[in-house]
Amino acid sequence: MLSHESVWSAIDRLARHNGMTPSGLARRAGLDPTTFNPSKRIAADGRPRWPSMESISKILDATKADLAEFVALMRHPEASSMTPMPPTAMAGFFSDASAASSESWPDHDDLEAAERVVALPDHDLTLKVHGRDLMPLYRDGDVLVVSPAADIRPGDRVLVRHAGGRLSAHVLLRRTRTRVEFAGARESDPPLRHGITEIAWIARVIWASQ
Repeated sequence: MLSHESVWSAIDRLARHNGMTPSGLARRAGLDPTTFNPSKRIAADGRPRWPSMESISKILDATKADLAEFVALMRHPEASSMTPMPPTAMAGFFSDASAASSESWPDHDDLEAAERVVALPDHDLTLKVHGRDLMPLYRDGDVLVVSPAADIRPGDRVLVRHAGGRLSAHVLLRRTRTRVEFAGARESDPPLRHGITEIAWIARVIWASQ
């Protein structure tokens, strides 16, 4: 639901996700540093003030984010309050073997639950990481929001489902018709290369509770 509070909270989360304060985000976008200050969010007469579409456009451009990502930040609360999950999201919990546990979908057995993860849904997917499979990018207990609809660009963090069923997290370097390349775990490591037939799906991570 679009609300005054959700829009301002999304700005705060976008700033934190990029390692900045709201003032720092405003400066990065070429705006006055006080643009997103709490004092600017309520008028003197008590009426709520909304950020302009121009300022939102500028911070999205400054952080290389898109409108879908901003909307996801409005829809999803902080990790500490992510239980229960929003009804529009699907909660998946992954073990060290990267298999979905039955508690993720109480009305289905393990096999059906796993099949639902193999087929990437057409809506945002909320995942809680269990184990070490997504390291070094994500650790046990991290909560991720993955968007199948979001465009994927070089430099984006992505969740990858391999054809054999394994899940991994990487930074995308490039993608062609026949090959996908990801950055190594360390800067000195060579790129990881996979044939396109080795990958079941790739989805962009648009938010993480880190």
